[in-house]
Amino acid sequence: MNQPAQSVDAHSIMFITQRPELIMVEGQGSWLTDNQGKRYLDFLQGWAVNCLGHGNLGMIEALNAQAKKLINPSPAFYNEPMIRLANLLTANSCFHKVFFANSGAEANEGAIKLARKWGQLNKSGAFEIITFDHSFHGRTIATMSASGKPGWDTMFAPQVAGFPKADLNDLDSVKKQVTDKTVAVMIEPVQGEGGVIPASAEFMQGLRQFTKENNILLIVDEVQAGCGRTGTLFAYQHYGIEPDIMTLGKGIGGGVPLSALMATDAVACFVPGDQGGTYNGNPLMTAVGISVIEQLLAPGFLDAVKAKGQLLRSELLALSEEFSLEGERGEGLLRALILSKDVGGKLVELARDRSPEGLLINSPRPNLLRFMPALNVSDDEIRQMCNMLRELLKQVA
Repeated sequence: MNQPAQSVDAHSIMFITQRPELIMVEGQGSWLTDNQGKRYLDFLQGWAVNCLGHGNLGMIEALNAQAKKLINPSPAFYNEPMIRLANLLTANSCFHKVFFANSGAEANEGAIKLARKWGQLNKSGAFEIITFDHSFHGRTIATMSASGKPGWDTMFAPQVAGFPKADLNDLDSVKKQVTDKTVAVMIEPVQGEGGVIPASAEFMQGLRQFTKENNILLIVDEVQAGCGRTGTLFAYQHYGIEPDIMTLGKGIGGGVPLSALMATDAVACFVPGDQGGTYNGNPLMTAVGISVIEQLLAPGFLDAVKAKGQLLRSELLALSEEFSLEGERGEGLLRALILSKDVGGKLVELARDRSPEGLLINSPRPNLLRFMPALNVSDDEIRQMCNMLRELLKQVA
């Protein structure tokens, strides 16, 4: 039996978000356990970070083996896992060069810098990067400026200039923002924080054609949508296009801090001194990244992600019909259930506090729930989550 919850003394932790009075202490697969012994079915997975769930043996073995050999020789030297992971990524994508970093925001900062450097060399100093309303590119000053999240333009004002906003799936809105200062367009194939809104195939293909014709770079931010999340290794592969730059984060490390900036040979124009980072490409994190990517590339794995995505979709549509909700949307195992009223936050709390087992879900907007389970979640766990959610929807009905 669970013990009564005790107050968590976290006075030394800087307050940046409202956290519940519990401490997570252990995880296995799709399940987390807190300090009172209560288990939670985890359909957050660190905001799409733990793409192989908690306690993945392949990742643990890679981490342990590398830790015994070499943790960080400094970025002044090559290391074996860095090279192996870079080769693995380029062999399975349209890109030729990789720069490793520690977070998605850092990778996106690198993409912004790379595009501006390319503009200096090839477009008379063009520097503006068109981004999209409701987009999310990170929490540094520049990536917050690039993001289209409401209210972020004043939070740490002044913003970094040079990020005019267009509307997702509206090519004309992109064209209206183009000037002689435009160097790139930066887009999430699926807007995660914006409410799990996929870019349409027609829009992505039209955008790629337009940017090519106008000597404008196309940057895909796949921090959330990449690394198998949508059912292909990279989300851009759904659209039959080849971008110039791609950023990866979250899933590439499966839970450890790792990200990547990737570019084609034609765009990879950094010279010594332009880019760096103390921990970037360290062998401990890149060894884990190798294990993650190899598991994603295992025969049948990505096909299974697509099948699980379809199962989750059908289960969410059944809930939507049962409770007269407004449907679902997403790609692969990045999906949202659109509610009929603003009860997302309430459902998140009820799910977490549910007994005897909790459920971890997310509400990036008040009228929807977002689901980002492990890519190896079982069919039974998908059905179990939807049954738990069915109980909760009855409570708020």
